[in-house]
Amino acid sequence: MKLYHCNQARSMRVVWALEEMRLDYELVSMQFPPRIFHKDYKAVNPLGTVPALVDGELVLTESAGICQYLGEKYGPTPLAVAPEEKDYGLYVNWLHRSDATLTFPLTLVLRYSALEPEQRRQPQVVEDYRAWFLGRWRSVEAGLEGRDYLCADRFTMADICVGYALHLALSLGVEEAMTPRVAAWRARLVARPAYRRAVEL
Repeated sequence: MKLYHCNQARSMRVVWALEEMRLDYELVSMQFPPRIFHKDYKAVNPLGTVPALVDGELVLTESAGICQYLGEKYGPTPLAVAPEEKDYGLYVNWLHRSDATLTFPLTLVLRYSALEPEQRRQPQVVEDYRAWFLGRWRSVEAGLEGRDYLCADRFTMADICVGYALHLALSLGVEEAMTPRVAAWRARLVARPAYRRAVEL
């Protein structure tokens, strides 16, 4: 397997999952955003976004989807929740919520606060989507009530995927996401050696 990655980007989810599973892979590290700095990368992923995981003839480009794929194809692993488990539906919902609901507004905060040229930055967009994220983040706070992890009474791919959304939020200064309950959950995540390796790569 070959993973195309930018440090701290959504591909960090996949690095973290690969490291947790101790799978063999080749890492191709690029400068962010790759569509600007690595024009030849569009031959791998025409969108120019990361991640891109090449597994034989298959190319996958959705970070949460790749985590689900790895758990199912290269398991069994406690990181995946099986359909016969009680929390399977909750697990799948967290995987999809992690990117579509939680990471999406943060990408607009990032773009219009830091990536765009100064004259194109939009403080109102940043403020609006920051608030959007925090409103949706309440589901994580509620979901952790009485739990150490998001589902299945163990650390899973759901924690990796949602944990990355929190990682991105904190990198953008959205400190309000860190309630005591969330902070306790995050402490468990960042103590994992695979998380620390993923942050560094």
